[in-house]
Amino acid sequence: MGHDRVVLHDYWRSSASYRVRIGLGLKGIAHERVSVDLLKGAHREEAHRRINPQALVPVLEIDGLVLTQSLAILEYLDQTRPGSPFLPGDAAERAHVRAIALAIACEIHPVSNSSVLKRIEDLAGAEARAEWNRDNIRRGLVAVEAMLDHPGWRGRFCHGDRPGLADCALIPQLYNATRWGVGFDDLPRIMAVQGHCSDLPAFVAAHPDHVAPS
Repeated sequence: MGHDRVVLHDYWRSSASYRVRIGLGLKGIAHERVSVDLLKGAHREEAHRRINPQALVPVLEIDGLVLTQSLAILEYLDQTRPGSPFLPGDAAERAHVRAIALAIACEIHPVSNSSVLKRIEDLAGAEARAEWNRDNIRRGLVAVEAMLDHPGWRGRFCHGDRPGLADCALIPQLYNATRWGVGFDDLPRIMAVQGHCSDLPAFVAAHPDHVAPS
């Protein structure tokens, strides 16, 4: 692959892929998409395992590299394309933003992963799967709402007056919450962040409805 070509291997409804699509948009990075159909098991095929031995999405080909894991990809983009930074300049504030993003990407998301939910359904049935997922998402969002209560929160984004790493993680999780019927309209900080992100081109273009297969 040429170093000037950027290719994102993703699945339209994958939260992790959605994060990276937002990040690419915020950085103004044009890219091609290669759809990896998780429902058909394309992520487990040899061709995909060659670029990601974990058999996961997303995978980003950029700068002659093959990158995996959504938050690692976003941090790479931020370090190599410093315009519109994803992280604040202060070390303590950076730690807080990372904590919010990790609370979503490493606490809520893995427990709601499709492979985990399938195993729960196999063991206890479809309603147990749904109840587990709704409880997990709701509990996680309540914690994130509390984490947003900090001096840097000014009612626009997760930290400060520009979207960043935590917003890239939060908005896809809210999409998942809505899919599963998890309410969050009683969480005012989260609702405010969602409102401010909803009209930004990078978030609009990355939404699953705009990349869904026809």
